[in-house]
Amino acid sequence: MSVLEKVGSYTFEDFCRLVKDGEKADLIDGVIYMASPDNLDANSLFVWLVGLIHLYAEEYDLGEVYGSRVAFRLSEKSGPEPDIAFVKKVRGHLAQRGYFDGEPDLAIEIVSPSSVERDYKKKRKLYQQFATKEYWIIDEVEEKVVMLRLGPNGKYREVRPKNGQYHSKVLKGFWFRPEWFWQRPFLRTLTTLNEILAAGPPLKKRRE
Repeated sequence: MSVLEKVGSYTFEDFCRLVKDGEKADLIDGVIYMASPDNLDANSLFVWLVGLIHLYAEEYDLGEVYGSRVAFRLSEKSGPEPDIAFVKKVRGHLAQRGYFDGEPDLAIEIVSPSSVERDYKKKRKLYQQFATKEYWIIDEVEEKVVMLRLGPNGKYREVRPKNGQYHSKVLKGFWFRPEWFWQRPFLRTLTTLNEILAAGPPLKKRRE
């Protein structure tokens, strides 16, 4: 990971100008953090999980799922690019051509060796400050998941699994077992989706 730092003075406009298409970076408090290339395990996990969440959100017409090259403009000095983000349908009008103008409802970061401090500390603080309702930290090296949910006091609290399952409130009815993330090869996406749908509460499906 490289850092472009000029006394924390970069703006979101600078960020959009300096970071080229196809590059992943984060703007946090005026500092631009350039991401290192993905390792293959992290990339495989990203592809599998973003596909699973996309299919689930599409099934119930819940909103939009974004990949790791979409910036969320939180302020003039902060615009992170979550590895995976979800935005509820009612807020879809905030999507601009080159970025999303506001916070995601759900942000997911897949930790890499170069992003440990950024994901666990800097982004946690940032997402909390700008009221991202849920933040999942997936550490594929340590094989652990931290699910954080915004409380009534505006602070994150850690959500504990129930019977080995983590349940999301933002993605209604969506749940997962963390061991799915470390399993190689991954379970088939449609098989996993059907398991989630079968065990979850009844929801109104999208009309064809």
